[in-house]
Parts: sequence; C-alpha cells; structure tokens
Amino acid sequence: MQRTVFNEDHEAFRQSIRDFIAKEVSPVHHEWEAEGHPPREFYRRLGELGVLGVQAPEEFGGGGEASIKFNVVVAEEIAAAGASFGSYSVHSNLILPYLVEHATAEQKGRWLPGFASGELMFAIAMTEPGTGSDLANIATSAKLSADGTHYVLNGAKTFITGGVLADRVLVVCRTAPSTPEDRRAGLSILVVDTSSEGYAVGRKIDKIGLRTSDTAELSFTDVKVPVTDRLGEEGAGFSYLTHNLAQERLTIAFGAAATSSAALAHAIGYVKERKVFGKPVAAFQNTKFVLAECATDVLAIQLMVDRAIELHDAGELTVPDAARAKLFCTETAGRVIDKCLQLHGGYGYVTEYPIARLYADTRVTRIYGGTSEVMKTIIAKDLGL
Repeated sequence: MQRTVFNEDHEAFRQSIRDFIAKEVSPVHHEWEAEGHPPREFYRRLGELGVLGVQAPEEFGGGGEASIKFNVVVAEEIAAAGASFGSYSVHSNLILPYLVEHATAEQKGRWLPGFASGELMFAIAMTEPGTGSDLANIATSAKLSADGTHYVLNGAKTFITGGVLADRVLVVCRTAPSTPEDRRAGLSILVVDTSSEGYAVGRKIDKIGLRTSDTAELSFTDVKVPVTDRLGEEGAGFSYLTHNLAQERLTIAFGAAATSSAALAHAIGYVKERKVFGKPVAAFQNTKFVLAECATDVLAIQLMVDRAIELHDAGELTVPDAARAKLFCTETAGRVIDKCLQLHGGYGYVTEYPIARLYADTRVTRIYGGTSEVMKTIIAKDLGL
C-alpha cells in the first residue's frame, strides 16, 4: 500500500540523511560500538545538518517544523542502514517537547541554541535503581534553600540514555512529599548542569543492544541547582511527564516500524543470495510463507504508525492510543525480526550482519518508555476495566 504521510521535502531530506550515513556513519560505526558512543563532535555535525533541532523554534536556531515527520525519516534511514545516532533520539524526540512547552523565554534563550547546534546535549533522568515504570515512587529529592535561590539535589538515577556525554540532564525529583490521595504529587523537573559540584556519572551500563547509545548511572550529592533552572511549575512534574510520554511512545513505535521494515529488506536480500541444497533459500515454500507473514505484519505496523503520526501532528494523539501503538508495534516488530534472523541461519547471530544488531537493539523497545505490561494497563483503563 502506498504511503501518504511524506511529501517531496521529506523525501529530499531522506536522501540527504541517507548520503550522510553512507559517507560519515557506516564507515566508522564499528568504532562507535567499541567505544560505547559516537564522538562528541558527531552531535555537532548533526547540529550543522539541522537534524537535532528540526522542531525547535527558528528564533533559537531550529527548523521551526511543527511536524514530527522529519524525525521519522531519520529513524527510518538509521534502521535501513543498520546504524545508530547514539543518544540523538532521546535528545531530539523526547526532550525537546519539554523545553519548547515548559521552558521560560529566558531558559529557551540559554538552552535551545546549543540544543539545536549540538553544543549542549541533553538527557532525561526518570528511572531509579528501585523505581522503573512506577514514576510516583521516585525518591530523588530536591530541597529549596532557606533564601529560595536554589535547590539542593540528592539521589541516584539509572539507565540514563546519553548520561555519559550529556551537558544538561532533566532530573525528575521530589520537591514535596506525596499525599495519600495522590502519590504523584510533589514531583518537579530540574535541568541540571552536569559540571555542577556533587554531580557524578557512575557505572557505564553494558547492554546487549544499542551499543552506540551511552547509558549510565548518575548520582547527586548536595548538588546546587538554581531555581531559574527548574522547568515549569514546582510540583507539576508528573503532569508534564504524562503529557510528553505520548510522544516518547510514538517515537518508540515508529522506531519499531523502521527496524521491522529494515529486517524484512535484509532477509529478502539474504535469502535470494544464500543457496542451500543447490538452490536459493528464497525458493523454498517455507521461506516464502514466512516472509509473506512478515511483510503483512510490517504493513500493519506501518499503517498504525502512520495514523498515529498524523494524529500527533494534529494534536490528537491520546495517551491510550500512544500506548496501543507502542504495544502493537514493538511486540510485532520483535516477532518479525526474530523470523528474519532465523532465515539467516547461523549468520543471523553474527554481529557483522545488520539483522543481528536489529535483533539486539529492538528487544528493549518492549521495556523502555513503559513496559508492554504498563501499556496493557493503560489500554485496559481506557476500556473502563
């Protein structure tokens, strides 16, 4: 079925991203995997290309684009090449909406130009060692100083994407106790300068996938954070998270669509070339049937994602519908990529083949941004259950 979500501008942008990956990413990608992240200069290069701040306001050096479709194009081209842009997606797809919607004019002037240029890389710290999807259980605390000029931040975070190289981190913390009536009350977001005294990057987490995306543990020991670096209203953090998690989950969904489509393309190419018992693997009925199933699943994922993208651009993507998109797309992509890897035989388990990287990278999509089980809970609640 012909897609209708992209226009000529998107396709021209797609070609520029494709050329960029072929010239500047693919030849050195293995070095990034060994290091655990791209070089810091890579993000400045993305800034020069206008990739980081596509949706940032023009007055702050961004592209001023309201639609998320250019970001979708980037995700599709990254997946097709079997590559990664490190923590790009968290920076541009997850964090930018927080800054655009909740930062003051003064804060935007300080942060957004560097955000768009790659001079300032951002991360967001929600998860704690004892707190995963249950954000209301966050224990990291920030107490207002006696003179009201700054907060004193203490606590720890884990699984923070981009945490190694980040210049600023949006830290979700408790600025007031929760109440029996509302466990989610009292949460705020502080935009912490990573050069602050008492801020520390702990263990760099070694993952089975997303090898070029630096993931770290963070700790805060009496870190002073100016009140002027609080994002939005004190105590309103959970409502901000709830609102922006819809875009985060859409981002994960269209990423899953991109990886499943790439896996299908790799599998088709492989079975046409690979010969077994004197004929191509593609000649066997089982291969044809498996790929026919995968192609149908990929189309179903794409149709759901494209509809969700259009709803998002119209400001109509609800939290339950974002949960539906994430649940369906990530679970289905996992099955598709597993089948495509199986068709590669032993070579599917070798990391030099893109299918192996896609397999490892995709598994976490059913965990981060809210587990599949949390998505089912959200959907069930929407059903009145």
